[in-house]
Amino acid sequence: MTGAKTAVEWLASVAPDPEACRWEWERNSLGVALLPAGKAWDVLILPGELGYPTLDVLTRILDRPGPVLVDFGDSRMGFFVPPGTAARWLGTGIRTAGAGTWIVVPYPGRSTGAVRWLVTPDGSGTLTDPALLELAMHEAAAGLATEEDDRS
Repeated sequence: MTGAKTAVEWLASVAPDPEACRWEWERNSLGVALLPAGKAWDVLILPGELGYPTLDVLTRILDRPGPVLVDFGDSRMGFFVPPGTAARWLGTGIRTAGAGTWIVVPYPGRSTGAVRWLVTPDGSGTLTDPALLELAMHEAAAGLATEEDDRS
């Protein structure tokens, strides 16, 4: 199975009807499906101005972080983390999607107008460790604060 095919299978596995999910992706002109969070993953949603530097930090310390989505306009980034993370997350300014919530998910490997993958799922279930993500966010925020101080 190719990487995109296994990613599709992994993502669709959480849908109430995986076959309908795959059909939606293949036939819907938007190329997106609505999938429940909290089953195979939760999503931590960071503002884009913090998300991009956080992803930069993660990619320096990990061979491959878990999947990452970005919305149209790059204003929000969603990092896929283990299920249950959203219920325990205490950080301010970070939105969460966990059990009982749904997210818009594009077909892996295809570009859509509303949302796109920055890190496409690999199909194996790789997720970002929330503790590592938090440390990367702290480092990214410190870097942003230093940049602001330098501009003052």
